[in-house]
Amino acid sequence: MFGSRALFSGRIWNHSLFPKRSGIFRANFSTKGVGTHNGTFHCDEALACFMLRLSTRFSGAQIVRTRDHQVLEKLDAALDVGGMYDPESERYDHHQKGFTEVFGHGFNTKLSSAGLIYKHYGLEIIAKELGLDQKHPDVQRLFLAVYKNFIEAVDAIDNGIHQHDTEQPPRYVNNTSLAHRIGRLNLDWIEPDQSSSKEDEAFHRAMKLAGSEFLQCVHFHAKSWLPARSIVMECLAERHDIDSSGEIMKLKKQCPWKLHIFELEEEMKIDPPIKYVLYEDDRSENWRIQAVSVSPDRFESRKALPVSWRGLERDKLSEESSIQGCVFVHMSGFIGANRTYEGALAMARASLIA
Repeated sequence: MFGSRALFSGRIWNHSLFPKRSGIFRANFSTKGVGTHNGTFHCDEALACFMLRLSTRFSGAQIVRTRDHQVLEKLDAALDVGGMYDPESERYDHHQKGFTEVFGHGFNTKLSSAGLIYKHYGLEIIAKELGLDQKHPDVQRLFLAVYKNFIEAVDAIDNGIHQHDTEQPPRYVNNTSLAHRIGRLNLDWIEPDQSSSKEDEAFHRAMKLAGSEFLQCVHFHAKSWLPARSIVMECLAERHDIDSSGEIMKLKKQCPWKLHIFELEEEMKIDPPIKYVLYEDDRSENWRIQAVSVSPDRFESRKALPVSWRGLERDKLSEESSIQGCVFVHMSGFIGANRTYEGALAMARASLIA
């Protein structure tokens, strides 16, 4: 609970400053207080504050922005300030000497305040958003996927960890990340009103921006990513029914398979790896044959379509390949098409032995 000193020594946000969200924020006033530092704010504490308020324990909690340790000691939680990481007392700072906490589960990026809150409250938040028990396998799977695809970047950027191991200067400027957009919400030096209340209003906008993108990520993974993963897993399991080589996969329903095939190959111990994926193109009523890339972040194919086919279309391609119904093959050999499934499968089989 708050002490009287905390009520007047720190800047406390009234619950009414935050829009109520059905299923997330309670309508009743909460007496819990969550502290974070005042002054220039960053993506990690804005996101951490938003996420912590999604928990049952801190739903609707007041946000107190201060560096006064006497005030912070009286609060129920403190994020990104205070020089202490102690989840039992709800202290989540990462700036102190000797801090080396990581998310685990194969992730080794040093955590920011956002990663710390997600590590301790992420399962609860995702379970509440999905209306499932925390032990449900979908919740566990999404917990890891959201960290990998959203939270880890926030941790890395805040801790100054480069995405690539190189000392070469970047080839272009990228100021479009969430961290950059949050940073631009800080009061500009030319802003005539530099008051604490104005700064707190800006932080509220930062929380809203970071939180909305976090929830978008959670719901995308729940509604799109997870069903696609199930489809790809089923299709991988049936790959030998398509071709005895086990290197051709037929996608039963068009979905973002590239997000999953590499992880599932490792998880399912698939060897040899998939070389081609066949799927129906509903827009052109053709069947596509796409070569799988060597890794998720590379364009290079594991086995591109034959050089002699590349850049050819229709009759010329059918004549060159001796396969009827060919539509095209891209100049790079990463994708092609045939009017029928049987034709696309024939192109894949011929490409395997080319």
